[in-house]
Order: sequence, then structure tokens, then C-alpha cells
Amino acid sequence: MAENSIAQLSQILESLGRAMTTVETQLFERLKQGESKVALNHEVEDLNSRIRALASRAHEIQFKFDWETPPQPEWFDHYLDQYYGWHSSRIPFWLERGIFNLLALKEQSVALELCCGDGFNAYHFYSIRCKQITATDFDPEVLSHAIKFNQAPNVGYELCDVRSNFPHGSYDNIIWDAAIEHFTPAEIDALLRNIKSSLKPGGILSGYTICEQPSGEKSLSHHEYEFKSKEDLARFFTSHFANVKVFETKYPTRHNLYFYCSDANVPFDQTWDSVVQDKHR
Repeated sequence: MAENSIAQLSQILESLGRAMTTVETQLFERLKQGESKVALNHEVEDLNSRIRALASRAHEIQFKFDWETPPQPEWFDHYLDQYYGWHSSRIPFWLERGIFNLLALKEQSVALELCCGDGFNAYHFYSIRCKQITATDFDPEVLSHAIKFNQAPNVGYELCDVRSNFPHGSYDNIIWDAAIEHFTPAEIDALLRNIKSSLKPGGILSGYTICEQPSGEKSLSHHEYEFKSKEDLARFFTSHFANVKVFETKYPTRHNLYFYCSDANVPFDQTWDSVVQDKHR
């Protein structure tokens, strides 16, 4: 049997990690001794460029292994976007999701994230704004990943199938991101009733989903219902919320739909606290 190259590379990386301490010490010492800061900076930039290339290649291998061999997972490791997908594609939509949901979060809010997946957004976007986040998913494997790689003091991960065991509590914000398409229309309506009853007065539901491809073929086999347009998505919310906003972004490989729902203000309303609008003719 061939030697385990992953284990060998892991040992090399541990040694390189220790070597970085020496690099740091020598770098500042060389600067004190009068070497050019510009020249030293070029050395560090070149080193980091090589490290990024290595990280990108490693995440490319993981992406191919995850998504080009059956079965495909039902969740996505967004470090693949950070270290490989974004730079190779130049498509930033994976960041839109965290940012648009962040805009809806109230300061020091108590939030619930449904179907949180790998926990990347809970850690990198939501935890800085919220007092407490309960992040749920029905997959124990993805929750183990989230706890290992995206844990924060104010983020609690819980195993939960929201169809049969919707979390108890009252929330300022509920996030349903890249997950609504995994449910049937009947399940969506039932979940929206639970969401509405769990939101505090003025609370906001926010999230993202993908628009159906022009061919009608599903983007992922796991998807139960892909929405045909902004209007198709909005109709699911209007019977539950007084204020519904659905908007889109389009890229060569993906048509994205984002939503805000509340009985009060939502982001980009004229009366939204975080915006000033002044029109001139």
C-alpha cells in the first residue's frame, strides 16, 4: 500500500508552522539591522503568494472530491469558496448571502438560523452582531464540522429537523439561508407559520435561495422546489407577512434570490434606520 501522502504533508505543514515563528523573528531583526522594508516586504509577499497557491490547490482537491464523486453532499464547506472558488471564478455571490442577512440583524439580537449547514456565516457574519444565535441543522455530520471549524462563544449549534421539531423560543431575527429550496411547497408554508409565530414583534425573516435554471433542470438533486422568479418566491411570504422584499443578483452560472419579510421595516425601506434617502431632480 502506498504511503499516506496526506499524513506526510500534514507533518510537513506542522514543521512549516513552527518555521514561521523563526521567519517572523528574523524579519523584524533584519529590519532593525537596516535592511530595506520595501525589499523585506516583497519577500513576505512572495512567501504568502506561494502559501495561498498551496492552500488554493488543497481546497481545489477537496472541492473535486466532494462534488465530482458520488454521492454529493447536502451541504457546502464555504472555506472552499474562500480559498479556491472565489479566486478562480471571480464570482462573489457566496459573500452576498452573509452580508445581506447581516443587514437585517438587529444589534444585540437573539437570532435563529434554520438549516445552518457548515456554520461559516453564523461565525463570520452573524456572531459579531448578535447577542445569541441558535443555529440548527438536521445533519449530525455538518454540525460536527460547524462546531470544529466555526464555533463562537455566542453561537449554539443544535441538531434539529425543523419539519417535526421546530425550535422553541422568541427571536428578533430568523435566517433561512440556502435552505428553503430543500422543502416542498406544503412544508414551506407550514414552516413559515412556525417562523411567524416565533418572531418577536418587528422581527425579520431573511434568507437566500436559487432561481430555477431556464432548462428546468434542478441545480441539485436534493432540492425539492426551485423558484421560477422573484414573484414565485414572494407569493410564499405575502400571506404571512405585511412587508415582503425579494430581490435578485445574476451571474453567468447562477441566478440568486434574496428575501426580507416582516410586519415592520426591512432593509432598504425608505424608513429603514440605516439608510438616508435624498432625491434631487
